[in-house]
Amino acid sequence: MREKSVAVRIGNAVVGGGAPVLVQSMTTTSPKDVEGSVKQIVELAQAGCELARITVPTLADAEKLKEIVAKVRAAGVEIPLSADIHFQPKAAFEALKWVEKVRINPGNFVSAGQNIEDVFSPFVREAKKLGRAVRIGVNHGSLSARILAKFGNTPLGMVESALEFLAICEAENFDQIVFSLKASRPLEMVQANRLMAERLREGGHKPYPFHLGVTEAGEGEDGRIKSAVGIGALLIDGIGDTIRVSLTENPVNEIPVAFALLQAAGLRKTKAEFISCPGCGRTLFELQIVTREVKNRFSHLKNLSIAVMGCIVNGPGEMAGADFGYVGAGNGKITLYEGTEPVKKYIPQEEALDELEKLIKERGKWIEK
Repeated sequence: MREKSVAVRIGNAVVGGGAPVLVQSMTTTSPKDVEGSVKQIVELAQAGCELARITVPTLADAEKLKEIVAKVRAAGVEIPLSADIHFQPKAAFEALKWVEKVRINPGNFVSAGQNIEDVFSPFVREAKKLGRAVRIGVNHGSLSARILAKFGNTPLGMVESALEFLAICEAENFDQIVFSLKASRPLEMVQANRLMAERLREGGHKPYPFHLGVTEAGEGEDGRIKSAVGIGALLIDGIGDTIRVSLTENPVNEIPVAFALLQAAGLRKTKAEFISCPGCGRTLFELQIVTREVKNRFSHLKNLSIAVMGCIVNGPGEMAGADFGYVGAGNGKITLYEGTEPVKKYIPQEEALDELEKLIKERGKWIEK
């Protein structure tokens, strides 16, 4: 069961607090390219992205955020924006003026020899004053030299790094925090997040929300599989309030993958769901052909699930979670199910798709394309 975490307000969105898991992405543009950044944020929002993050390498980049935000809002896009900060506390302070959330990396926010509290406490107080959210974003590959010396480049080191910065937030009575503990390998990412959740519980801390992602997951099938393994494992655990599928592709491509992952985890339903068996010697029709026909005909029904099962053996039981089922019942015959109940039996296969559409319409669940 999903853990209920602290509600963190980020502009017009909420992360945690029982809100739906939020999908985010990140631009690939420099903030100095104002028009390019605005264009990409608008494209992301149109694709369904619910929070867009912008890299901010320098103070000069942070100063460009004022113009970017103004133009994004003028374009009618209201999703919250986040600044991604490394090495540059001055840029982080500037970013707080313009965007709803600022990500800092504990591994490089404070320079060697500096006191963490001296650098981070004023930033936390400013975020609190302005009503901004802060992501404490630890990366497996960028822990501080001090943490590395004590804990190594390990999930434990990632957690200890995050907890140091949490202590300062709690001392300032600031709870608008999102944690992320990311790695390029799903195993380390999953271990770090599970350990962090455990340490929060054991330490009597508030249940802060988590942002999940396998950083540098790659492109194509590799990036999608790694992300599904890492993010999916934690979502099934009940950990995770916002996700990003990091792909070496146009960031717009990340959005449908993220929503599909959430639907597979049973957390959000944004498209039609199709269940189909792999087929075997008992299959009574051309399963691959019929499954494609069913998808083509009914994929616009976003809040429905339809099962296509080759025979009666596994059909009713395996498709118990589907709204409707198309099941082989004999040579050239199909039985249509509503849930696990057969409602139209032994229909000729050539009539089955039309009869399924009629059934869906009779139940008031049909919408036109």
